[in-house]
Amino acid sequence: MEVLQLLTSGISQGCVYGLIALGFVLIYKATEMVNFAQGDLMMLGAFIAYTFLNVLGLPPLVGLVATVAVMAVIGALIERVVLRPMIGEPLFAVLMITIGLGFVLRAVAGIVWGSEPKSIASPLAGGVLRIGDLTIGYQNLAIVGGTLALCLLLFGFFRFTRLGIAMQAASQNQLAAYYCGIPVKRVFSIVWALSAAIAAMAGMLVAPITLVDPMMGFIGIKAFAAAIVGGFGSLQGAMAGGLLIGIVEQFAGLYLPTGFADTSAYVILLLMLFIRPEGLFATMQRKKV
Repeated sequence: MEVLQLLTSGISQGCVYGLIALGFVLIYKATEMVNFAQGDLMMLGAFIAYTFLNVLGLPPLVGLVATVAVMAVIGALIERVVLRPMIGEPLFAVLMITIGLGFVLRAVAGIVWGSEPKSIASPLAGGVLRIGDLTIGYQNLAIVGGTLALCLLLFGFFRFTRLGIAMQAASQNQLAAYYCGIPVKRVFSIVWALSAAIAAMAGMLVAPITLVDPMMGFIGIKAFAAAIVGGFGSLQGAMAGGLLIGIVEQFAGLYLPTGFADTSAYVILLLMLFIRPEGLFATMQRKKV
């Protein structure tokens, strides 16, 4: 029963890592750049949700929809104002821009909302589901259920919509997609908007069981490790890597000495780089023209 308890907690935590890792993978697949501010976008989404739900007192569903919409706009603006002028610059310069963007977002959050941790009220807070001796919090179930729903929506979006197919085409070959009439720059803006919206959803799901503060975005480092473990170009790999790290983290926290829980993600990352550098779900990449 102890193992089951740890497993359920690990799955819940792994879903959060997986959602943030999805944002890493989406941007990388479309633009071949790594956004190291993804965790800080999650933090910003959590603070915006706090404003809508706790400060303005909006109903939960309205607040969640408003948060996702605002973060999507912020993501598109970041791509248009910060990243698009960097087209043609070395990838290292773009990478440093995203790292600097993370510092800026943390500073803005500290100025606007302060450095004191905030809590977001949730109708599911405190509720538990008991199955024999197994206890699962309703908020943990909401995290798992929300992650599954989002993954299904993304699958349908990329499989059955024109915009999703256009995004896949742009990720395969930007020049060929442009010649076929696909507005590549607009697609990039939408990818950033989608990535920011996913980060916001991760922040809203995890905020009721943690405290919201400007430093919570550092969870994105573990999500980055999850993306690499799963295979940086694979959406399903991002979720698998997140689940693996979340589960191992829970078991390491109980059965290994103090401190191993926080470092287990990086140990898994190093082992994966030695054993299978391309990740769990890596496939041969062929450019379609």
